[in-house]
Amino acid sequence: MTPVDTGPPLIRSLYAGFVALLAALLVGSLVPTAHAAAAPDRAPAPTPAAAKPSWPGNMPNTTGGTDYFIDATNGRDNAAGTSPKTAWRTLAKANAKTFAPGDRILLKAGAQWQDEQLWPKGSGSSGRPITISAYGDPSAGRPYIATNGKVPNPFNADGTKNPATVGLTGAIVLRNQQYWNINNVELSNDDDFATDITTGSYVRDGIMVSINADLLKDGADNIMDHFRISNVFVHNLDGPSTWQRIHYGAVDFQVFGSRSYKEYDTGGYYFKDVRIENNTFENVELHAVQFAFNWFYDRDADSGQYDESGKWHEGWEQLWVRTRDLYSRDVYIGHNYAKSIGQGAIQLANTKNMTVEYNEVNGYLERYDAVSCALYLWAGADSVMQFNEVYGGPNNEFDGTPWDLEYTNFNVTYQYNYSHDNAAGWMAYMGNSSNSVARYNLSVNDNGVLVKNMLSTNYSPTYFTNNTFVYDGADLDYVHDETFLSRVYFLNNIFYNTSKTTETPWYRRTGALRQAVFSNNDYYEAGGTHSPQEPADPKGLRTDPRFVGDPADYVTGAGVNKIRKAAAHFALRNDSPLIDAGRYNPHLGTKDFLGTHIYYGKAPDMGIAESRIGPQVTNPVDDDPIEEEADNRVDLALGKPVTASSTHPGANGTLTADRLTDGDLTTRWAAADDAAYPITLDIDFGVDTTFDEVYLDEYTDSGTNPRVRSFELQRWDPGTGTWVTFASRDTGIGHDLTVTGFGDVTTSRLRVALTGQIATEQYTPTLTEIAVYRSGE
Repeated sequence: MTPVDTGPPLIRSLYAGFVALLAALLVGSLVPTAHAAAAPDRAPAPTPAAAKPSWPGNMPNTTGGTDYFIDATNGRDNAAGTSPKTAWRTLAKANAKTFAPGDRILLKAGAQWQDEQLWPKGSGSSGRPITISAYGDPSAGRPYIATNGKVPNPFNADGTKNPATVGLTGAIVLRNQQYWNINNVELSNDDDFATDITTGSYVRDGIMVSINADLLKDGADNIMDHFRISNVFVHNLDGPSTWQRIHYGAVDFQVFGSRSYKEYDTGGYYFKDVRIENNTFENVELHAVQFAFNWFYDRDADSGQYDESGKWHEGWEQLWVRTRDLYSRDVYIGHNYAKSIGQGAIQLANTKNMTVEYNEVNGYLERYDAVSCALYLWAGADSVMQFNEVYGGPNNEFDGTPWDLEYTNFNVTYQYNYSHDNAAGWMAYMGNSSNSVARYNLSVNDNGVLVKNMLSTNYSPTYFTNNTFVYDGADLDYVHDETFLSRVYFLNNIFYNTSKTTETPWYRRTGALRQAVFSNNDYYEAGGTHSPQEPADPKGLRTDPRFVGDPADYVTGAGVNKIRKAAAHFALRNDSPLIDAGRYNPHLGTKDFLGTHIYYGKAPDMGIAESRIGPQVTNPVDDDPIEEEADNRVDLALGKPVTASSTHPGANGTLTADRLTDGDLTTRWAAADDAAYPITLDIDFGVDTTFDEVYLDEYTDSGTNPRVRSFELQRWDPGTGTWVTFASRDTGIGHDLTVTGFGDVTTSRLRVALTGQIATEQYTPTLTEIAVYRSGE
C-alpha cells in the first residue's frame, strides 16, 4: 500500500523558524565550555512565538501571588528576583525557596540553564496554583533547562528504591506538592545526545511529579490535586535498554512507597485533576507520558488477593489499587505529539475517569529490549482512549501493538483511534478485565497480530464492534495468536485482506476462537479465496465494502487533529452492500468515527462510518441480543449436582465442584493442594441419561498452566455397584477437549477421574467445566 502524505502536522511545522537564533544562543557565554561541543546535537524546538502574541510571564499575575524572575545571563542571585531587572540567575536560588499560592516562577525566554535542576518547594491552593512559565522577548525560544543527567541515583546499593532520592530524577521535580502549572519550557536530561545508553543504571526524567508515601508526615495531605502541564518541549532523555523496575520519561507521575500496600491508608496516595496537553516529546525514554503507577510493595505471596468472584490475583496485578481506592482520577491527556520513544509512548496506570485523546505517536519501542505498547492503561477504570493516531511501531513477538486492553481494567473503551504501519499488530489483549470495548477504530497495515495474546479470563465479555481492519494477509501473522479464554464478541467489523495470494490467517492454536462470537462482519479477500479458518458468521458478508477511497492510498501525515480525514477515506459509498448490514448492540455507543448518530435505516452499517441513509433511529433498542446466541445444544450435565473427592478451601469457598456444571467458563473448581490421585468428580444425572460426547476444560491464567496428564471417564453400574471405565486419555485436557468415539453410554452418574498430573506442574488441577451431550439433541 502507498499512503498519501498530506504534509506534516502544524506542531512539527513550527520547528524551523527559530533554528538560526537557537544556534546563536548555543554558543558564547550562554553555554558552559563543557557543553559547547555537544550543543549542535540538541533537537530543534518548536517555535511558540509564531503562535503566541507574548509569553504568559509578560502578562499580569491574576492569582494574587508574587512573580519571581530568573535570567541565566544577566540575573544575580543576591537580587530580589521580583522583577526582570532584579532577576535571579540560577535555578538553585529558586530551589531554596518555598513558594506561596499564586506565585509564579518565570524563566527568561531564550535563556538556558546547563547542569541544573529546578525543584521549587511549596504548594499552591485551589484557584491559586504556583506556575512555572516564561517571560521576555516574544520572538525568543522557550527557556531551556538542560540537566544533562545531573540527577540523584534513585536506587540503593541493593537495587531497591531509595526513599530519599526516588522521584528526584527530573529536570523539573515536584515531590509531595500540589496545585502547580508548568508551561512554555524546554527540557532535556542527557549528557551525550549522540550516544544511546544501552546498559547500566540511569533514570532521567523531564518533569517528575511524585507522591512519596514514606516521606509524608502524619496528618499530611496524601492526595495531590491540580496539575497543568502544557506547551512543554522535552527531548533527549536516555536510559538503558532493559527494565530497571522504575518508570521515567518526559512527563512522569509516580507514587512511591517501600512498604507493603497493606501498611498504607486507603482512599489516598493519588493524583487528582490533572491535564497534560499540547506538548511535544522527541527522542525520550522510557515514555513520553507515564502517569500514576503505584510502587507500593506487592511482589510477595502475601500480596495476592481474591476478588468477590473468587478469582485469585497476584499482587502485581494491582487489584488492590481498586479495592483500596488508590486510583488517581479526573485526568485529561490530549493533543500531545511523541516521536522516537524508547519504550511505550503513553503508559498510563492506576487511574479512573481519564480521557486520552488527540495524541500522536510517531515511533515507539525504538530502544528497548522488552515488551510494551504505544498507548494504554493498566489497572484503571471508567476511562476512554479516543481520536489518537499511532504509527511506526516495531515488529515485536509479544506486545508491541499500538493499543492494549490491559490487566485489571474496568470499563475502559478504545474508540475512534487510527493506527497504521505497526509491524507487531493492532491490539494487545491481556484479559482479567471487565466491560472492555474497542469500537469504531481504523487499522491499516498493522500486519502482525490483530488481537494479540489473552493471558487471563475476564469478569465480563469484551466487545470489538465496527472496527475496520485493512491488512496484507501475506504479511499478517494472525487475527488472534493465542486462545480467547472468555467470551469475546465481534460485531459489524470489516476484515479487508488486500493480498491476492494469501488468505487471512485467523489463528495458530486449535480452539483459539472457542469463546469468540462473530456476527454481522464483512470478510473481504482480494484474492477471492477464503481461509478454512474463517469463523462461522451466519449473518456475515463476503463482499467488497466499496470504500469511498482506495484502501491502498490511505491517509498519513495529516496530523491527529485531522484524524477524521483519514477515517473518511474508509467510509462506505452509497452503493455499499454493508449499509444496514450490521446489528445493534448497546456497546456500539451513540456515534461513529465521523460523529454520525448511530444509527440510520434498518440497522447499523458495518465498519467505522454510519451512512445517513434511511430514517434516523433516535433511541435504538437491542431486540436481538447477541449475548443470547451460543451453543444451543442441550448440555445434559447443566445444573446437575457434582461431588468432588477434593476441593480447595481457598477463594472464600468459591472453588466448589458445582461450578463445573454451571455453564459458566469464568468460574472453576480446584482440588486441594494435598489432594491424592485419583481425584474424582461425580455428576449425578438423577435418572438414566444417554450421551456420546463429554466436554472438559481446564482453567489457565497468568502463571496457571494445564495440569492434568491423564484421566478416565467412568459410568456407574448399579448392578455391580462399581464404576466402569469407557474412555481414557494420557495426553492431558487443556482447553476445550471434546471426548467422543465411545458410542452411546447410558448411566445415571458420570465420573471424571483425574489419574495423573503433568510432571512439571507443582499444583493440583483446576477445571472450569464439564459438559455432556448427545448427538442430534
